[in-house]
Amino acid sequence: MVGMAETIFGACAAILLYVYLGYPLFLALMAAFARRPEPEADYLPTLSVLLSAYNEEAHIGQKIERTLRLDYPADKLEVVVVSDGSVDRTDLIVRSFQDPRVRLLRIPSRRGKTNAQNEGVKICRGEIVVFSDATTLYHSQALRYLASNYRDPRVGAVSGRYQYFDPAGRSPTGLGSIAFWNYENLIKTFQSKIKTITGCCGCIYSVRRRLYTPLPDDIISDLVQPLKVILKGYRVIFERRALAYEETTQSAQEEFSMRVRVVTRGMRGLLSVPDLLKPWKWPWESFQLISHKVLRWLVPFFLIGLFVTSALLWSQPIFKLFFLAQALFYLTAMFSLFVPAHRRWKPLAMPLYFCTLNTAALVSLLEVCRGKRYVVWETVRSER
Repeated sequence: MVGMAETIFGACAAILLYVYLGYPLFLALMAAFARRPEPEADYLPTLSVLLSAYNEEAHIGQKIERTLRLDYPADKLEVVVVSDGSVDRTDLIVRSFQDPRVRLLRIPSRRGKTNAQNEGVKICRGEIVVFSDATTLYHSQALRYLASNYRDPRVGAVSGRYQYFDPAGRSPTGLGSIAFWNYENLIKTFQSKIKTITGCCGCIYSVRRRLYTPLPDDIISDLVQPLKVILKGYRVIFERRALAYEETTQSAQEEFSMRVRVVTRGMRGLLSVPDLLKPWKWPWESFQLISHKVLRWLVPFFLIGLFVTSALLWSQPIFKLFFLAQALFYLTAMFSLFVPAHRRWKPLAMPLYFCTLNTAALVSLLEVCRGKRYVVWETVRSER
């Protein structure tokens, strides 16, 4: 029993080290030998910015105004708003714009963001379609940076970069969100330099309109759409200069609910493109997806294995130390749920975010196994 516990402990520890440290370091080493200069922002194809909106009366007007003011030629830019069964003033606000570049498509019955994008792309006129949300803020030159990559005919989709912020500095998971996405952006930068990324940032990504693939309603588009582009033989690029600013969630409950929805849809999405998980057909892409998605989603099981085996091996000093360190980490996370200690010292928010992320992954796996589907949902801002 002792030998088996030690083996399981070693395997779990090795996989966790690989997921969080080994894989990024391997990518960094590979990327160091790649030479892919950033393109000049002077290639300007026609763009359609597609906004999927449900009851966004508080934000949609400002979002349209800001989009039209972005640094991109006016005659090559349009804004298409897809109102997904909105019952507030969203449609009225969009119709109030006299600018012919602003168009509204209303979907009478609500069917979710992915369906809204499927329908919206049908009426887009731009060569490139950029997907955004009503509350996302773009850097003034974000569209130029996205578009510049399409000079290369081998590029089929381009993702921008999230930059999260916690305006009041009060979110218990805010620092975790910021650190996590900085870490994710670094990984995407390496992946893009080497060959291709395998997932985009949902509020700022783009695709050649002719390559867009209509997706089922319960599939997450910012993961599966780029994978469909890859299956068609094109690269997906990460453009770190194309910035989108997003506010962090303001509670652990909001973050947990959001992560469960996103990860559940992500798991279903990956199951919809099984060929990309076959190393003999797509060696680099399957390596990325297994290392960065599949193993990441399975992390909760490795954490449980680490905790249980270190408890079983308590009699050995080194394992006792590992057990106590894990116990302290999880107790800190639980304490942060009830006491806002992060306001005194921000790093105390990290254990809570880590546990929220991985508990959500565990719940998501159970949701997928029992057939749960997320198609429509209430945004956390509309619930506040």
